[in-house]
Amino acid sequence: MENKNVIAYASRQLKVHERNYPTLNLELAAVVFALKIWRHYLYGVKCEVFTDHRSLQYVFTQKDLNLRQRRWMELPKDYNVTIQYHPGKANVVADILSRKALGISERGGVLASIEVKATFIEEIKAKQFEDENLDELRKKTVNGKAQETTLVADGVLNFKGRIYVPRVDDLIEKLLAESHGSRYSIHPGVTKMYRN
Repeated sequence: MENKNVIAYASRQLKVHERNYPTLNLELAAVVFALKIWRHYLYGVKCEVFTDHRSLQYVFTQKDLNLRQRRWMELPKDYNVTIQYHPGKANVVADILSRKALGISERGGVLASIEVKATFIEEIKAKQFEDENLDELRKKTVNGKAQETTLVADGVLNFKGRIYVPRVDDLIEKLLAESHGSRYSIHPGVTKMYRN
């Protein structure tokens, strides 16, 4: 919706296993579906989700969520999303996609491409060039003297196939806080963290 005008609709049929989901899961799945298909429009901007399911407003503050709900809650966390209740009786066009056939234009259409990147990853990449210790490691990698590091696009260092997090500006602590301290993160356990 832009300037109180709808600019796009989307729908899909439920998968066989989704037919047994409780209403809260179905509503949450719809939010996740919308965020995924319109991520290139919604990432980095404030957006509002209107739902006719009142309890979805409070899903961010609930303590008891199952694993599926926790996994789904990871996606809305990356967006600036607010969920607002909108009574079903007031939503006149709710079922329009299931009632009206979609005609395909023979003239074709316009294709646009927008690339969205996570800002935290970009911050890590930028901070790699501020770490003086990494300059030496970068030189060793270029000369083939560092075995476990590789140099990828734009001179970014990877360690064992993963982006190298420099020891500047508390980036490691910030990353750990995001991975472990989040209410909806699912920690893989000490053994897996140690081995990786």
